[in-house]
Amino acid sequence: MRREIGRLGLLQIDSVNVLVRAHYLPLFSRLGAYARDRLDAMAAARPMRFFEYWGHEASLLPIDHHPLLRWRMARARDGRDVWRRLEPFAGERRNEAEAVLARIAADGPLAASDLAETRAGSGMWAWSAGKHALEWLFWAGLVAATHRRGSFERVYDLPERVLPRAVLARPTPTGADARRDLISHAARALGVATAQDLRDYYRLSPADADRPIAELVEDGTLVPAEVRGWRRQAYLHRDARPGRRLDGAALLSPFDPLVWHRPRTERLFGFRYRLEIYTPAHKREHGYYVLPFLMDGALVARVDLKADRKRGRLVVQRVHLEPEAPPATLERLLVELRLMASWLDLPRLAAAPAAAGTGLPVADAVEADPPAAEPVE
Repeated sequence: MRREIGRLGLLQIDSVNVLVRAHYLPLFSRLGAYARDRLDAMAAARPMRFFEYWGHEASLLPIDHHPLLRWRMARARDGRDVWRRLEPFAGERRNEAEAVLARIAADGPLAASDLAETRAGSGMWAWSAGKHALEWLFWAGLVAATHRRGSFERVYDLPERVLPRAVLARPTPTGADARRDLISHAARALGVATAQDLRDYYRLSPADADRPIAELVEDGTLVPAEVRGWRRQAYLHRDARPGRRLDGAALLSPFDPLVWHRPRTERLFGFRYRLEIYTPAHKREHGYYVLPFLMDGALVARVDLKADRKRGRLVVQRVHLEPEAPPATLERLLVELRLMASWLDLPRLAAAPAAAGTGLPVADAVEADPPAAEPVE
């Protein structure tokens, strides 16, 4: 598990729990039915092996990456490169953030729900002023995430009470050096990639990435390459292994590094993929929480899944096959669905009417499922 996380460089975190939290899935896709509580234990271990911060969006990262992201924290303190709603806390509302920071220093860890405030409106993005202040402090590296509680709520404390002293004492590299290391990590994880792919891995801008990419080419870390069908220059990491035929099957999270940069997914697999969580139900093409199905090196299907934890079922909402999907796709997909159901401690597999009509071989392992209400996080 540690080796896989180290190879990927990070696990993206997302709050949607209609199936399972996003950071669990990439390891399942690569390792099979591992024990999720072992990942929880690794994330909570002291001294810390992993920490939360903005890598590719909110991410769980190896602790050694902390110095490589301090340039991002420094920019946030100046109100740069943060969400627009957080910018005022670096300036005219700085006193509000400092008051929250002083409370953490005096009283210990707290979450947004510990602040006696009402939310501004309704909906998942209707944050209170205190939540905005906490998020700016977190982005600026003035607080760190110590753990999550309840409904996946992040709890914050002072960095010196969360992060290992040895890590905090490490020298801070220049921004250019840090970004060069991050791009090298991205290149190692991706194998072959365009400059856009490399930038996207840790969410770097062209201004921040173009020079480091050129320097990595100059020192031989990146080798310019041509990929048939790609219009843009590609780069091969010098340690990338030669291509080989891939066998096996896996369901992929929407937030898996293999598919999270949708243009690269389309270039590699001819597979146009969009997450439709925020699309109105009647306009969705493939479903609410859709996982691509990788089989023998190709993306051959997509399946909309939901965990019905109260009734102990993994519900297959919809299944779509790609035009070139081999005849055995549905049978092999069913094997992976059963494996996922077992991994999630869901004894049964259920097919919604929209999935049952696709030819999915349900047999007696899958029961029909009535239409469900819209999933709500």
